[in-house]
Parts: sequence; C-alpha cells; structure tokens
Amino acid sequence: MTNTDTNDIGATVNQCVRLVNAGCEMVRITAQGITEANNLALIKKSLRSKGIKVPLIADIHFNPNAAEIAAGIVEKVRINPGNYTDKRISANQLTLRDYYQELERIAQRLRPLLQICKQNGTAIRIGTNHGSLSGRIMDRYGDTPEGMVESALEFGRICLNENFKNLVFSIKSSNVRVMVQATRLLAEKMAAEKMDFPIHLGVTEAGDGEDGIIKSAAGIGSLLENGIGDTIRVSLTGAPEIEIPVALAITERYNHARNLGQKGISWKPTKPKLFGQRETIAVSGIGGNYPVAVLAEKIGKTCLVDEHFSVVGNLPDHNFHLLEICEGNASGLRRELDKMDVESSKPIVLKNKYLTSDLLQFQVNSAIDFGSLLIDGIGNAIWPTAPNINPEAVNNTAFAILQATRARITRTEFISCPSCGRTLFDIESALQQVKAATGHLKGLKIAVMGCIVNGPGEMADSDYGYVGAGKDQVTLYKGKEIAFKNLHPDEAIQKLVELIMR
Repeated sequence: MTNTDTNDIGATVNQCVRLVNAGCEMVRITAQGITEANNLALIKKSLRSKGIKVPLIADIHFNPNAAEIAAGIVEKVRINPGNYTDKRISANQLTLRDYYQELERIAQRLRPLLQICKQNGTAIRIGTNHGSLSGRIMDRYGDTPEGMVESALEFGRICLNENFKNLVFSIKSSNVRVMVQATRLLAEKMAAEKMDFPIHLGVTEAGDGEDGIIKSAAGIGSLLENGIGDTIRVSLTGAPEIEIPVALAITERYNHARNLGQKGISWKPTKPKLFGQRETIAVSGIGGNYPVAVLAEKIGKTCLVDEHFSVVGNLPDHNFHLLEICEGNASGLRRELDKMDVESSKPIVLKNKYLTSDLLQFQVNSAIDFGSLLIDGIGNAIWPTAPNINPEAVNNTAFAILQATRARITRTEFISCPSCGRTLFDIESALQQVKAATGHLKGLKIAVMGCIVNGPGEMADSDYGYVGAGKDQVTLYKGKEIAFKNLHPDEAIQKLVELIMR
C-alpha cells in the first residue's frame, strides 16, 4: 500500500513504480475523499502509459461517495464494515428489530456501489479490522473473533442478496493469535454458507524491523500452513517497498510447495488451544509452569538461554519429547504429534535446523515453523539452529517469535501502522524515538499510529498510544482514553514518558 499523499500524483505514481519493480503484484492507494478518489484516474492513466498493468485497489474510509467514484476507475475497492455503519446510533439502544433495520440501511447505502462495480467489473474486498468493529457488532458479540467474522459475513450476505459475487474477504488484527483464530473461523463459516471467495491475509499494524517481519510471517504463514489464503500484504512501518521482500519470502515457500503438488494441512474447525492448556511435568526449566524456553548451543553444550543470550540452564536428558520440524515444514511435525501418546506429561521441545545464510529467509521460515505451532499451544521450548547465521541473531529471532505469538513476553511490544496518504507526520522517526524512550519497559504494549482513521481503534489492545491528529499534531492515549490532545511531536515523547511513569 502506498504511503504518499494521493493528491501528489507524481509521488504516488513513482512509488507505485518502485513497488512493482520490487515484485508487488497489486497496489492499494488511499482514497479518503472525493478529490483523492478522482485522482485515481490520473494515477492509473500515468501507470498504464508506463506499461504498468498491475491491479489498483482503492482504500476507502467513511465516504461511500469516494468508493463509488473509485469503483469506476480501479480494479478493486476495499471497504471496512466498521466504518460503513451509522455512528449516530448508540449500540445499547438497539433492539433486535433495530439491529436488522440498521442492516437494511447498510444495504441501501451499499446498493449504488454494487451497481457501479457490476457495470465496471470491479471487485470489492470486505476488510474487517479488529479495532474498528461497529457499536452494533460490539453490543452483540463483543470484541471477539466471532464479532469480526460476523461483521464481514453480514456484508457478504448483502452483496449476495444483490447478486454481486466479485468479492474478497479479510480479517486483520495486530494480535497474531486473534488474526489466526478469526480467519480460521471466517474460512469455516464461509464454507458452511457456500461462500467460495478468496481470502486476503495480513497482520495489521505489525511494526517495523525484525518484530514486524516475524509477526507478519507467523500470522500469515500459520494460515497458509492450513491452506487458507490467496493474497497477502505484509504491513511494516517505513517505505512500503521494504514490505515486498518479506512478502516474497513468505509466498515463495508456498508457491514452491504448490509447484511440487504439496497441499497445506487441514485444521479442525474448533477454537485453537491457548498456550499452556496441555499440562506437563517441569523438567529443568522446561514445561510445568515455566514460560516457553529457548535452547541454543553455547559453551559446547545445549543450554537454556535468556533474551540476552546468557545461559540460564542445561538441557535435561531424555525426559521430554524432541520433535524436529521436517524439512522446515510444520505439517510434518503435526503428523508426528498425531502419533504421540496424548496422555504423556513430558514437555515438548521443538527443533529445526536452517542452512541458509540469509537472515530474512531464516526469520521468515523459523517464524512460520515455530510460530504456527506455538499459536496452537504446541511446544514448551524451541530450539532453532542455524550454523550460517550469527548466534545472537538466532537467539533474538527465537525470542521475537515467542513475543509475536504471545507465548512469552520479554520486551516492550510496539504496534505501529505502516503509514499511508492520511499520515501527516514522520511516523518512522516517531516510532524510533518512542522505542528509544520506552523500549526498556518489558511487557507494555505501546502503539504509534499515523492517523485517527484507524489509530484509536487498532491500538485498542495497547496500554498507551501515540496517534497522529493532524499536521504536526499528536494525541496521546492511556488505554482507550485521551490523555493529551494536539501536542507538537517535539513534546509528545516526553509527555508519553511522563504519562507512563505516573
């Protein structure tokens, strides 16, 4: 997705060119208003004149008129159900009759868009975000995967009732476990209702650097391991071009498997286990009530290590299940688990060896291999070995995987959006300043968001938030409540630290 101002035609076109040259196969562009939606025609014309024919997607928020204009120009329009509902109605005022009357009002607002899409062959992505569910959905389902899925499917049903079938669905969250659970539930319910449509995958507001890469790979890869997913978007804070190598590293794994005729594993249509449900005995720092351990070769021995790569214990002898991930494929390990004595109380150690010397490839593949199992509550310790990667980088990756899957928290978690045309301050610089000031606060979740469109909603899981409120203006949140409004970025970091230290 571009992060230029859509009113800057030249900058947006140039960024689209860079994305395509990097390997991007679809480009999404913010169209938050009428002017921006009309500009899509100029952007598309310029790209086509350069021989660039990738599909363009308009990202719509709040404004149905912008969606209708965009639908006559681009190949796909993304709408968020949570931003398409009537905000004037308080959820707790809704009777059952009111609930369905609101659905009919939504259908009336959608019909003009559906008609334009039919006339132009334009697809619609119904994209539900964890942090922007409508009050009506929250009142009935709460802040749950079930609510996220119903938010998407009720829009899908409206489309099908209008005989519109050019649809794509997505369910996103910055919480990897929620994203995986909700998307699995979406696939299950879509199958039950015979909605045979593509599913788009992404971990929203994943952050930057190693943490963002690993969160994205663990969430997206866990679903691709299940055979769920047709398109993906990696969401990293910074220039959008940096997202493409990560996305390609993820898709290469599955495209290669498909070329060999391999299929993803199936999954049971039940809620995934939360980590720790399987009771085990404690063995030298592994299992029992101990947090998930990381193992590494150090001082000539296999040791338990901490996040600083210091030895905290030795590997116990034989009193655990050692399960090796077959050829970097968690599917093989799951087959071994099916054969394992379910009554066994021994802890499980997950191990895999990576021969690559490419750090990104190692991060992506290990995040998928270990992360897809940890998300389902499988594993009391992980043991990645990579002789061609710096040992400390291997250790950092291992703890980042535990953090991303929330199997073990050892650092501050930063939730940050990739920015887009709505962002009116330097979010990449702001994120680094926030990290420098608060990175020592283990266990806190701090969000750095580009604008008020997604910011307050998508950071709802955070303890504190730093959100763009306008040009060179920042609003600080404690939980879901505003603490300081319209601060200049120069003073916002200090105010954030003061807020945390109160």
